[in-house]
Amino acid sequence: MAGFESLLAVLLVAVLLAAAARRLGAPYPAFLAIGGGVLALVPGAPKFSINPEVALALFVAPVLLDAAYDTSPRDLKEYWVPITSLAVVSVLVTTAAVALVVRAIVPGMPWAAAIALGAIVSPPDAAAAMAVLKQLRPPHRIVTILGGESLLNDASALLIYRLAVVGGGTAAISLSGVAPTMLVVLVGSVLAGIVLARLFLRLTRDVTDVPTAIILQFLGTYGVWIIADRLGLSSILTMVCYAVAIARVAPAATPARLRLPSYAVWETAVFLLNVLAFVFIGLQVGPILAGLPRAMRPRYLAAAGVVLATVIVARVAWVMLHTSVVLWKNRRFGYRRPRTGAPPPTWRGSLVVSWAGMRGIVTLAAALALPVGGPAGPFPHRDLIVVTAFAVVVGTLVLQGLTLKPLLRALRLRPDDPVGREVEAARERALASALKSLDGDRSAAADAVRQELEAHLGHAAESGERPGGTARSHEEIHRRAVDAARRAILEMRDRYEIGDDAFHRLEETLDRIEIGATGAME
Repeated sequence: MAGFESLLAVLLVAVLLAAAARRLGAPYPAFLAIGGGVLALVPGAPKFSINPEVALALFVAPVLLDAAYDTSPRDLKEYWVPITSLAVVSVLVTTAAVALVVRAIVPGMPWAAAIALGAIVSPPDAAAAMAVLKQLRPPHRIVTILGGESLLNDASALLIYRLAVVGGGTAAISLSGVAPTMLVVLVGSVLAGIVLARLFLRLTRDVTDVPTAIILQFLGTYGVWIIADRLGLSSILTMVCYAVAIARVAPAATPARLRLPSYAVWETAVFLLNVLAFVFIGLQVGPILAGLPRAMRPRYLAAAGVVLATVIVARVAWVMLHTSVVLWKNRRFGYRRPRTGAPPPTWRGSLVVSWAGMRGIVTLAAALALPVGGPAGPFPHRDLIVVTAFAVVVGTLVLQGLTLKPLLRALRLRPDDPVGREVEAARERALASALKSLDGDRSAAADAVRQELEAHLGHAAESGERPGGTARSHEEIHRRAVDAARRAILEMRDRYEIGDDAFHRLEETLDRIEIGATGAME
């Protein structure tokens, strides 16, 4: 019972810290990590430990699915070059830079162990950056690129990490030897995600009970992660492909009465998991320091500081190099404006992207998952790697997390609103389609539906009273009109006329219209 009480106390502290961070306009991940670290040093404070592999599945799988579900494939296609640059090339550059630096300051560390450390600290956690960016409404391009990066960078880093750990920290890693394995993992993960998405939709298509449907969604999420892990695939890449495949079909197949409560539950669950993850990071300061001999702490912390600086500098240097090439190309060959109408990249926007490199739970869990023992003994320099990973996570959360908002304000980046413009375009198309479905019907029920649609999708004020008519005819006409509006925005999304951000906003509006009508009839 004491453990349960401690967990509730930690959760209460975490929620209060998150609320304080929002009130101050600071990123809540930084507050939570600092709060967890302070709590860990308090005598008698609760101590929590969790298997690193379980931590990855518990904290990352639902958060990743939620982010990938809302991601627009159109936007990923538009910005695939900068996203790939960050999610793949930047990870490789950071891994190589860290490996070289740590080998220079710790000459006895095997190359595979140095590469494992580089892979562990290379992928940023977008949750911390988004906590700041969503408050300040930066250009849509920045949000899209960082969101796209967060879907794939963990997969790139953990694939390198897995290969380095399999090497046992002693053998040299041969590109010709690992390339076939990497190709199989990448292709297999993509195919598995798509197949599992179709299987899940087929198995759950007849589920109409709301609690059952939501529970199955979570079971499916964790099930996909576990299946991919058991097959030796990339759980992260499989989850991304699974979520994107689900998102292309589910909006047309899921009724509003299931979707609205499902979205509410997922929003709460994702926030809870993010809160607990960052508090968990802070709580590890006690166990990590306790496992180090006092004589080694200054040396380890000095090495961790060097790696922290390397991680930050490597990302900034790569982003700026990439930006310089892109700007040169735009001057030489012209700028191809994307569908969203976004302006070309700038040095100021690139500086924000380069500084939004806070690390999170994936980095810490990967470090803690290194083998403690086995036939070959513990993983080489495991203690140093764990301390360094923890220092990089907390250091980036505090240093970059608390300064990202002042940086955004100092750069005075003008917010754009392509999603808002797309919402208006989709709103007009949906209203026109819905009203067209009522052509020729001059009944009182049809007039009531027209007024309601105008109130929700048009610019007319809502009417205080609803005209009469039979309940059944009103419901049928209402459903026909909403279905027409829904088909219109689905077609716009599928033709890439609007992105998924705009689509989901209109989808929620139509869901509420549908629920309002059917709820009134019950």
